[in-house]
Amino acid sequence: MHEFTAELRARLAEAREELRRARESGDEHGVQIASGRLDNLKRLAADHGINPEAEEEAE
Repeated sequence: MHEFTAELRARLAEAREELRRARESGDEHGVQIASGRLDNLKRLAADHGINPEAEEEAE
């Protein structure tokens, strides 16, 4: 499960960065796409008992 959690956290970070870039560039379509992706990843995290807002935890 650790690999799943690490991969999910990495994808969350990527989606947040993608959303930040879209907002900064004024790309409304990009914002919608990135927001949807982020929402889906947050839902997946919640379904598996992972706090999507928490930083990577040390082993």
